Amino acid sequence: MTGIRWGYALNQWDTNIDAFVRKRDHERAFKTISISGFSGVELTAESFGPWEPLGSPEQIANLYGSLDGLRQVLADCALDGVSSYVYDPFIGFDVEMGRGHDPLDPEAVPRITATAVWFAEALAELGGEVLVVRPCGSAWQTGALDDDRIAALATCWNTVGAAVAAAGISLALHFDFLSALRLDDGLARLLDATDPELVGLALDTAEFAVAGLDPVAVFERHADRVRHIQLKDAREVVDATDALTPHAEQFVRTEGGARRVERWFFEPTDEGGLVDFESFARSLARHEYTGWIVVESDQSPHPAESAMVSGWYVQNVLAPLTSAAGELSASAVGKA
Repeated sequence: MTGIRWGYALNQWDTNIDAFVRKRDHERAFKTISISGFSGVELTAESFGPWEPLGSPEQIANLYGSLDGLRQVLADCALDGVSSYVYDPFIGFDVEMGRGHDPLDPEAVPRITATAVWFAEALAELGGEVLVVRPCGSAWQTGALDDDRIAALATCWNTVGAAVAAAGISLALHFDFLSALRLDDGLARLLDATDPELVGLALDTAEFAVAGLDPVAVFERHADRVRHIQLKDAREVVDATDALTPHAEQFVRTEGGARRVERWFFEPTDEGGLVDFESFARSLARHEYTGWIVVESDQSPHPAESAMVSGWYVQNVLAPLTSAAGELSASAVGKA
């Protein structure tokens, strides 16, 4: 693959386990994403059985008859396929709403690898290229990671990276603003400890911004390891003290913390936020980034509107700035 391809994440439509379960709802979202100028969709691995029909290969097959059945629906909606799957190893798939496995536990590596391969093989059938993974737990759970724990994570993800590569899928580690990797330069240390041929970085602009890190600077530092980009904006910062709050996933991310922040993430626009998208796009061009850029707005109250506004911004502002990174196909940007 050459150039940049623009995709859109479905997570903003999927706000509750019973809110996005019908084929008709899926098709309306697919068509909105297509007409907004995107060529693929990103899925999130979930373990709620039929209440998350796009959450696993099994549930996709149950609803659409097969993985190819979903691929055909996407094609009928003028989309190339699925760009990527986001997999959190702490979620288990042996049973509905099951408990997963900690990548720090050496005994968990075979199970994590097997689940990752399950998603990677499905992703390949759906036309995708990147398995995006949560590399470790939250800062409040582990504190800063010492060298031994960084080495344990590296062993896990090198193993997974080699396994999914056999299916033609790249592995990319996703940093979130509550991650233990925000402490003591953990992300850079983990990237240094992993094989660059097997393990890359999924750069989520808003997650870094909320963590108080400039995503442009992060990309400049790790450009040779970036395999996937998730593009969204943010307007509030969470410092290390807040990130170390017990049960921060619930108290900070879900409930907004002591400030009661109602919404952490926003669609990429020029309306003002923490992310300088135009500088980011220029940086991509300088480093000749190739791959998927998946636009997100996972807390939007108006998913279709957010997709269309984002599509306009991509087509008219960001895509021209990134065009030096490679030849953009008509289907990748606006089909125009």
